[in-house]
Amino acid sequence: MPYQVKIDAFEGPLDLLLHLINRLEIDIYDIPVAQITEQYLLYIHTMNELKLDVASEYLVMAATLLAIKSKMLLPKHEEEYHEEDPEMIFEEDPRDELVERLIEYRKYKEAANDLKSLEEERGLMYTKPPSDLSDVTKEVNPNKSDINISLYDMLAAFQKLMRRKKLQRPMTTKIARQEISIEKRMTEILDELKQFSGRKNFNELFPYPAKDHIVVTFLAILELMKRKEIDAAQEENFGDIYIQAIQEGSNAVGAH
Repeated sequence: MPYQVKIDAFEGPLDLLLHLINRLEIDIYDIPVAQITEQYLLYIHTMNELKLDVASEYLVMAATLLAIKSKMLLPKHEEEYHEEDPEMIFEEDPRDELVERLIEYRKYKEAANDLKSLEEERGLMYTKPPSDLSDVTKEVNPNKSDINISLYDMLAAFQKLMRRKKLQRPMTTKIARQEISIEKRMTEILDELKQFSGRKNFNELFPYPAKDHIVVTFLAILELMKRKEIDAAQEENFGDIYIQAIQEGSNAVGAH
């Protein structure tokens, strides 16, 4: 199988030509073939001196440039203009085909660079797949007969909260550095509930509008429910959810 050579940043003869055109600040529509051929052959010779296997496509392009250079050296003949034939025919510029190929290649190269930039930008974004919270539901509600507030109820309450705060956006987004950990937020919520000595409306536990703080608070509430350190209750179907701390030795169960 042929071995594909990639010299430095060049991925083929067109890439090398485009590099030379940019470096020499040459107009791609009016390429000085003699100059570009000289520079191109210089690169080919350098590759040989470094004992690098030069892919055949580089040699084919070198032959193409030499052929174009030879044609450019020939005297140009322009057919005489005849009134009977209003079309004046000029000899075809031998560079035309090469210019078209370079322009087309440049389009794809720029598109590839744009895609690479998007990939790098996307690489700075971190997403988290949906978590399996079935264990949370099971541990919060060990007995089916006592199920009152389910995980779905909590998620519904969270959605309503997000709508109220006008922060209803896709959850998959670029995540900023969290200012507070879930463990710390759990401690704050427990202290707040114990000092209050009663039930608090679910919405009151979200004092800050920042989305990352809201998410951390919600996860902290779920973890506290999983550990049976707090209790959630609803007075009626689809009504507000109230949260309270579970005192040691107490078996409080939320009432639907």
